Amino acid sequence: VQLQASGGGLVQDGGSLRLSCVDSASTGYSIGWFRQAPGKEREGVACISNVDGTADYADSVKGRFTISRDQAKNTVYLQMNSLKPEDTANYYCATLMRWGSGYCDMSEYDARGQGTQVTVSS
Repeated sequence: VQLQASGGGLVQDGGSLRLSCVDSASTGYSIGWFRQAPGKEREGVACISNVDGTADYADSVKGRFTISRDQAKNTVYLQMNSLKPEDTANYYCATLMRWGSGYCDMSEYDARGQGTQVTVSS
């Protein structure tokens, strides 16, 4: 599995960023976005099922973040709007262990790629 995340950067409170995750090995696995800030636990942010496109989100980002996929490009996107300083973290994408029709499970992942840093200034 070769996953490469990109699109991070420095934005102001309330700004937007779009992250991209390319599955260069074309695994066909469902993908999730995760983040980890220094001193904090890893958090599953969003996931999308390859079966039917069902998405799920952490409560902390619902209504602000949108996950989408372009299967032709083997790419999953994370559109992040209304960013807050507490969204600051290293974001990475990973293949999920469990997914299916109508669900994807962010509780654990199989393999992850390099992350991309998102910093939101107040």
